[in-house]
Amino acid sequence: MIASAVAERLNIPHVPYTLVWDEVIPYSVCEDFITPNTELVSAWRVMQTAKKNNHTSVYRHYLDCCQNLGIRGMVHAMDQMIVLDYIIANEDRHQNNFGLMRNANTLEWMGAAPIFDSGSCLGYDKLQGQILLGKGVECKPFKKSHEEQIKLVSSFDWMEFESLKGLEEEVFSVFDGADTYIDNTRKSAIVTSMKKRIENLETFARSKHFVKDNIEEDVEEDIAQDYRF
Repeated sequence: MIASAVAERLNIPHVPYTLVWDEVIPYSVCEDFITPNTELVSAWRVMQTAKKNNHTSVYRHYLDCCQNLGIRGMVHAMDQMIVLDYIIANEDRHQNNFGLMRNANTLEWMGAAPIFDSGSCLGYDKLQGQILLGKGVECKPFKKSHEEQIKLVSSFDWMEFESLKGLEEEVFSVFDGADTYIDNTRKSAIVTSMKKRIENLETFARSKHFVKDNIEEDVEEDIAQDYRF
């Protein structure tokens, strides 16, 4: 829900999530954004359409594959996804958690799929101290850290940081609906860390920078998070 709220404020195409209760258990739910006439093609499958050279980064390879398929606007779509994942500290944007949409009947490419499945974020498996310090946050799908991955963003001109004002109150309101599952100390840690990331992002966006893209900081494996305990 919080990822949806951030995406909504930044006008990032996304799948809206809401909270429903089954007796005393809360569930995050969304509608199926795929119809009988469309299909989702994962980024992993897109990247299998061409062989990646050893000197080509994962990020560049994905964009090259999209370009070869004749799909436009992918740099901007990736800018938006990377920014959102930075703000929410998403740890599980593996290559099956984003991709492209196409017409299931004509196989015509429609462009990037709306952002979905952003639940493994906001220190979901961290202690309060780790959340506040930003420790142990994993990053996917392109770089090993969000600090390196955010450097791939080509432009922040589309971002309206003013639109994020009041986000803290909205986040608190989401968590206030589930007091049984989260205490005030954890709520505050999550909101404080998110606020800090937004401030860091705004500072970075206003500084002159160049797209840093090489294979040195690339992810070594791209697999889904293991939730077994």
